[in-house]
Amino acid sequence: MYWEDTMVLKVIMLVVFFAIMLGVGFYSRKHTKDVNGFVLGGRSVGPWLTAFAYGTSYFSAVIFIGYAGQFGWKYGIASTWIGIGNALLGSLVAWVVLGRRTRLLTQELDTRTMPEFFEKRYSSKSLKLFSSVIIFIFLIPYTASLYNGLSRLFGMAFNVDYKICVIVMAALTGIYVIVGGYMATAINDFIQGLIMLVGIVAVIYAVLNNYGGLTGALDSLARINDPAVSDTPGVFASFLGPDVFNLFCVVVLTSLGTWGLPQMVQKFYAIKDERSIKTGTVVSTLFAIIVAGGCYFLGGFGRLTGTDVAVEGFDAIIPHLLEKLPAALMGLVVILVLSASMSTLSSLVLTSSSTLTIDFIKPVIAPKMGEKKQIFVMRIMLVMFVAVSAVIAIVQYSSRITFIAQLMGVSWGAIAGAFLAPFLYGLYWKKTTVAACWTCFVWGTGIMTLNFISNTWGLFKFPSVMQSPINCGAVAMVGGLIIVPIVSLFTKKPDQKKVEDAFSCYEETVTVAHRKALD
Repeated sequence: MYWEDTMVLKVIMLVVFFAIMLGVGFYSRKHTKDVNGFVLGGRSVGPWLTAFAYGTSYFSAVIFIGYAGQFGWKYGIASTWIGIGNALLGSLVAWVVLGRRTRLLTQELDTRTMPEFFEKRYSSKSLKLFSSVIIFIFLIPYTASLYNGLSRLFGMAFNVDYKICVIVMAALTGIYVIVGGYMATAINDFIQGLIMLVGIVAVIYAVLNNYGGLTGALDSLARINDPAVSDTPGVFASFLGPDVFNLFCVVVLTSLGTWGLPQMVQKFYAIKDERSIKTGTVVSTLFAIIVAGGCYFLGGFGRLTGTDVAVEGFDAIIPHLLEKLPAALMGLVVILVLSASMSTLSSLVLTSSSTLTIDFIKPVIAPKMGEKKQIFVMRIMLVMFVAVSAVIAIVQYSSRITFIAQLMGVSWGAIAGAFLAPFLYGLYWKKTTVAACWTCFVWGTGIMTLNFISNTWGLFKFPSVMQSPINCGAVAMVGGLIIVPIVSLFTKKPDQKKVEDAFSCYEETVTVAHRKALD
């Protein structure tokens, strides 16, 4: 009887959650009358919605189940630095450096996607087409990764088959994005973000309570030794953990990477005014400290579970930490992970479909396609992306094809390695050249593809420090920041008039703000 009561409670929580998500989708339908409305919410999204949309797109179930478990196991409590890095570098500094410039320049250039920005900023249609292909290729496996981890949680909470879980999540996400576009995504991200905030705090408290509180859990963690990792006593409860260099590479990849991901940068396109950016910066940073910091902090205690990672894998660590939670809290955890997955999934499929439609199908296949037709095609592409990601996730789970999981890890590094430097320099440096952008595109996607080939088929060997996709992704991004200015110095300069016209909006805004400050 008790089991039936708790199951009913968890089912009711899920039904209410899904009903709210769908209701928001249909409520937001009025904002999808044109392409700007469907893709950017009419550039009128407030700071709180934008900040939560940024945070929930950033932190998915991959972070909560996969990365938190894996890096918590490897680095112990020091993995919390990853969450702190995400908050400071991936949120705070990203908003300060990118927020205002991105909003002003994309409005001046009338761009709605990152490939459109590359085209108009650098006067190159070929850059737009190639960048849209990169997004299409590398976002699909990243999208499929969002379902990872749900199988174990749903098995624990509902005894439901993983395939059903994937299909339901994909269908519900697809419906509210197709119907309500970006505004539905932003509102649902806000709701899902609130669930994530409450959920992670409650889960950390409950889990630590099972291990004797914070002091008891840290004491138990300090007593764990793993000679294969380090001979230092208490290393997993230490400030910097057993491997500072690789921990630093994880911080770089997961924090700096957001600067070059189209689904993240697009949030700055949609924010309604400059004052909202200041509020959004604070809210986004606090959100990241609690959610990302909390996830990695929780994962740092993963070794207390005694999980056999060689048999069960890293994805089993967090579920083992949650096994003894009360029914209501377990239901909240499931909704937390669903929220993290659905928010990121909606952002990714909206980015993929809009990029493919606006930046590839319209200019190459149907140049005369009108606004309504574009929205229709985007909705078709949304269905396709959601379906393909779900199929890949089910195939991977059923057949245990490991290279798909590896390719998912490559996606983030390839996209950010290709786009971060051209986008950042494009915002700030007028002398950035088209050739430099091409070089960085090839560098980022090339080095990550070679890393994947090396790890999958062993045709050749990368240096040991570069064999990890995490380290390789960090090198791809930092390398791009060096490559772009060097190549720009030795290649054909851009049309200065077009560049000056593009930057005029920002310079005029700065002048007006300076005058107001003097007055």
